[in-house]
Amino acid sequence: MKLIWFISYNLIFYPLIFVIGLIFSLFNSKFRQGVSGRFISQSVLKKFFNSIPNTADIYWFHAASLGEFYQVKPVLEGLKNVEPECVAIVSFSSPSGYNNAKSDDIDLRIYMPFDFLWSVRRALKITRPKKVIFASYDIWPNMVWVAKKRNIHTNIFAARIKDGSLKLKSGFFSFHKSVYQSISTIYTVAEKDYKNMQLIIGDSSIPVLRALGNPRYDMVMKTADEFTKEHQLSVLSRNNRIIIGSSHKEDDEFLIPVLSKMMNTHPDLKILYAPHEPSKSEIKRIQSAFSEFGLESSVFGRKKTLELPEDNVVVLSVVGVLSKLYWQGKISYVGGGFSTGIHNVMEPAIARLPVIFGPNYHHAHEAEELLDNGGGFCIQKKDEFQSILERLVTDEDHFLKASYAATNVIHQNLGSSTRIIRNLIRD
Repeated sequence: MKLIWFISYNLIFYPLIFVIGLIFSLFNSKFRQGVSGRFISQSVLKKFFNSIPNTADIYWFHAASLGEFYQVKPVLEGLKNVEPECVAIVSFSSPSGYNNAKSDDIDLRIYMPFDFLWSVRRALKITRPKKVIFASYDIWPNMVWVAKKRNIHTNIFAARIKDGSLKLKSGFFSFHKSVYQSISTIYTVAEKDYKNMQLIIGDSSIPVLRALGNPRYDMVMKTADEFTKEHQLSVLSRNNRIIIGSSHKEDDEFLIPVLSKMMNTHPDLKILYAPHEPSKSEIKRIQSAFSEFGLESSVFGRKKTLELPEDNVVVLSVVGVLSKLYWQGKISYVGGGFSTGIHNVMEPAIARLPVIFGPNYHHAHEAEELLDNGGGFCIQKKDEFQSILERLVTDEDHFLKASYAATNVIHQNLGSSTRIIRNLIRD
């Protein structure tokens, strides 16, 4: 069966994915940037490794995008502390990761090479990695299969297999089994992911399977530590500001009418509105939507001075500062839940904000944790937003319980990156 999937993937599925990707890149500049980066990844690797000694230990980390890099970062930095002479490659699938991922411990950043047999073989021959490490879910079959044939250790950490996943369905099951059984070690987020992964890999002793948690909690905590010291006052002392983080157009359609209505009944409310793609056209569209309800808005685009203006409605025009701006709010809504999937819910949680989000959250274990502990609120229907928001605004006890629960989720899940590093070195 593995041979059948190997042939099918290389002769049918991936060539089809490649062609569709090329066509899509003609109409989407962001996607085109990623495709272009993949075309030159081989030459970038070759140029870099001409200066790297053959004796160096090479660790190749792969993160789909910026969100997955936040899982990679604490593991990468911890590994560098233990093995300071090692060389770390970090590859990405999307421009958001490639352009915005920051760490002094990255020795080389590239786009993941195309998953054709010949390009994967060439990339692994050039790099000679000790281990290839995938964050969470963006796993490329030929990279796994070729690495196994070359006796290169492969790992997935922060792996998730949710109940009802397509990976568990007949028709998809055997394909994923052929991939996951070729991986050396798999570290899942939670016990239920561990059990579901067991269903896929069967009774085989390879891969080694462990439940080690999500290092993204450690990353969020580390980033927030210094900032937290400057914000020790009670969350109640902050402006009564609602922060909309990484909103999509599907979110805007109901958020803006509800927020406008709430501001009429609660004059002290303030809004910080951060679109997922803060282009000039998006900012103009959001400002126009607020103006239709009689609300003027200003644009905030400073990175050095993070003190927000006192304007009732502020639209954020820059990226990379939202995690700190959450500390100037009391309640958050994280976008994407009515489209491609929710974005980072941990940044508002560590800033002590109750977190509201849409129904497409099942890829995010941290969102499930927030729901289970009372720090998060999922709206299945758009008209639920106002009722949840109204209670958080008017019921102080309810708000404080949710605020505490949100932050507590972060603290309860710390230490994963240390466990992952120890096992990566040992396995």
